[in-house]
Amino acid sequence: MVETRKVQVTGGSTFTVSIPKDWATANGISAGSEVEFYPEGDSLFLTPRTEEERTEGTLDITNLESDELMRAVMTMYVSGFDIIGLESGRITTDQRRTIREATQSLVGLEVLEETRDRVVIRDLLDSSELSIHNAVTRMRLIALSMLEDAIEALTELDQDMALDVIQRDDDVDRLWMVVSRIFRATLRTPKAAEELGLPREVCFDYQSAARQLERVADHATKIAHLTLEIQEPVPDDVADALRELYTEATKVVDDGMDALFTEESSEATRLANEARESVQAIDERARAIDELLRELDPARAQLLGLIVDSVSRSADYGGNIAETALQKAAPTP
Repeated sequence: MVETRKVQVTGGSTFTVSIPKDWATANGISAGSEVEFYPEGDSLFLTPRTEEERTEGTLDITNLESDELMRAVMTMYVSGFDIIGLESGRITTDQRRTIREATQSLVGLEVLEETRDRVVIRDLLDSSELSIHNAVTRMRLIALSMLEDAIEALTELDQDMALDVIQRDDDVDRLWMVVSRIFRATLRTPKAAEELGLPREVCFDYQSAARQLERVADHATKIAHLTLEIQEPVPDDVADALRELYTEATKVVDDGMDALFTEESSEATRLANEARESVQAIDERARAIDELLRELDPARAQLLGLIVDSVSRSADYGGNIAETALQKAAPTP
């Protein structure tokens, strides 16, 4: 419910305004308490000043197994809990194994305490030292290198390289979780955005781009899995066409990311528009490759067609990043 207050002047030069009593009481604010103000554009956010505390959360995992338990731990992590208590009447061996796997798959977590009916996980990272910009930049490098190596593994039928691509997907997933955790922290409190040194709108743009990069990595992983099923060398004309398609798709992603990171709005707009316009040409090139595949037997054509689709979709994700960059570069109301 919206409440209004009149601004008063005290001492001839100091502006003062009262705060709602119910809100103050609910947040433990009384005479002499200190509050914090965070300016953001034409808004001013006010929060109670509290000592730095580790946020704790507890989850009953009695009926959770395998993937459900893994997702539950990840959800608690992304939600921002620094200490996660997992409880049950008796935690099974399989549950403990899943908890360890979840802990190893997330940045900064380790098991702090383990008993018969409780496992406590703690985040050891200082959230104020995390950089969403660095995390997204790292995701960009890994995802695009995965796509490059996936195409190389396909054209050379290098199974070891394909397996390496599949393993590196875990690195991208870990960074994606970090970005999501940081972004949600900025939604909960303006202090988190203040520590990052970025407006919350920019954090949202970075999180949106990170989601697209995570999908690029997923498609690189898909290409690697499909490569493991291919027994005969890819025809030279198809291999060359796939390399050209990959090169153009990568450029779309790179241009989109460059546009997102560019502070100068006109340059960001130019790069983003070029990236978006390139997507249509890539779709046409993908259809041309599909015509080449018609000359192959149906089973091989189907596998290679899925790979063409994954490369083409990666370009689409680059176009989505470019769209986000255009919104970031647009004038603010």
